[in-house]
Amino acid sequence: MSQETPCVAVCMIDPRTNLCLGCGRTLPEIARWSRMDGIERREVMALLPGRMAEAGLVPPGTGAAPKAD
Repeated sequence: MSQETPCVAVCMIDPRTNLCLGCGRTLPEIARWSRMDGIERREVMALLPGRMAEAGLVPPGTGAAPKAD
């Protein structure tokens, strides 16, 4: 089984967007991750950068500040 994961060990759900502040996944995606096949995981991971940008969230370690509301 593939160990591909977007997890960066910053596991906190943003109450405004319901996305993980570290990786951008939703709670259902996080819960199902170990049962997803590699194709489904890659599909979700392809969505994460755009999802994070649209939500105004900045992945940790990028050095950029999040957008102000």
